[in-house]
Amino acid sequence: MYRTVNDFITDWSVAAEGTLRVLQSLSDEKLDQAIVEGHSTLGWLGWHLATSPAFFAGLVGLDVNSAIGAKKDQVNATDIVETYKRVVEKVKHETEANLTDEKLVEKIESFAGDTTRGALLRGLLDHQTHHRGQMTVLLRQAGLPVPGVMGPTKEEQQG
Repeated sequence: MYRTVNDFITDWSVAAEGTLRVLQSLSDEKLDQAIVEGHSTLGWLGWHLATSPAFFAGLVGLDVNSAIGAKKDQVNATDIVETYKRVVEKVKHETEANLTDEKLVEKIESFAGDTTRGALLRGLLDHQTHHRGQMTVLLRQAGLPVPGVMGPTKEEQQG
């Protein structure tokens, strides 16, 4: 749970850099890569990571939807990366402009019941980390480069 705006912004910035590296490894040709048929694809996961922060932000009282733009039926790798970049910056801006340390510890109602804004923001980062991990497995399956996010990958260590 976050108790200070600065702590959230610091963690969000670091996590976003790692997620961006994963998203930048996508290629249009491999967006349909799934672990097995019927499961989440690289394209779905990428778009989900690009847009889901707006859901979490809305729960804590921030407006991030404008960073997403028009709803897309068909996305490409560039759409995913550029949307994510805008969303990351909008989350930072909205947090700095509208949240205080006191607001982070206030109890609010959410889909998870009574919680705090700081706990929901922690959930945003956990959610992102979860899906980012799924994507790294799919990137490797697809033969795409897997960037080191929380340390070097095997490929990066081999140079």
